[in-house]
Amino acid sequence: MIIAVVASEPACLVRKRIVKPPGAKENKPLLSATKEELIQRIRNVYDPIQSFNLKVDMAPSVGNLYGGTVTDYTSIIGYVLFRKPDQMRVIGLEPAIHGTAFDMVSTGNDFRVSIPLKNRFFEGRNDAPPSATENKLENLRPAAFLTALLIRPPDPQLDITMFVDDTNETTAVYILMMVRRFGDELKPIRNVYFDRYTLDIARQKTFDSDGYITSDTTYTNWKDHNGIKFPDIIDIQRPKDGYEVNLKVLDLKLNTPDITAEKFILNPPAGAEVRTLE
Repeated sequence: MIIAVVASEPACLVRKRIVKPPGAKENKPLLSATKEELIQRIRNVYDPIQSFNLKVDMAPSVGNLYGGTVTDYTSIIGYVLFRKPDQMRVIGLEPAIHGTAFDMVSTGNDFRVSIPLKNRFFEGRNDAPPSATENKLENLRPAAFLTALLIRPPDPQLDITMFVDDTNETTAVYILMMVRRFGDELKPIRNVYFDRYTLDIARQKTFDSDGYITSDTTYTNWKDHNGIKFPDIIDIQRPKDGYEVNLKVLDLKLNTPDITAEKFILNPPAGAEVRTLE
């Protein structure tokens, strides 16, 4: 009955509008993929990499990333070394004198950080909470780079993976949502976003046990390096830790034999103040 009444109303009560299809702004068609195909795309990025040596332009920022004051620092030259399964070393050079501003190593569950200019040395577990309140750059951890730069496939033994299509007039992405069971409760672990124009990975979010974002990383300008794809620009946001680091790749060496275990040994300099973070 209601339909009949509406249909009989004057035409002035009805209007038509044109909704642009997703992809119209990019002037190219959307690509389609299944959940299994997206998981395979992650494997295609992760599996071939055994090690790498990155030279990057590193631009840090600190502050309230989700609304508030943010301080941007001068970009510095940095080097990032990785060796599977979980060894990461990050070295930042002080821009004025090109000495070492910081040197960080993560192996397994543990990390070590040296700040030579302040003669400080930190060590502890990767899951130790941030402790610096005045200079939040001291909350930098090598594990943050490990989480952001290595996009791992879902663990078939632990992760429940769900597929979501988030496509509308302004957004066109696929999302792989990974959750894990803790007792009787399912908790989010990680989301990986795929650009539907290219099917490249555009973003990765990781979550803590309460569902809050620990890491939010975006990836742009993927390039092919002898059959291995790697993004040119990586933006790492750590809202809980109060900092952001933008990385622009200047040079990339993949799977070279010189990335040995010895590269990931970091000991306190003589006379350094050593602090253990619980």
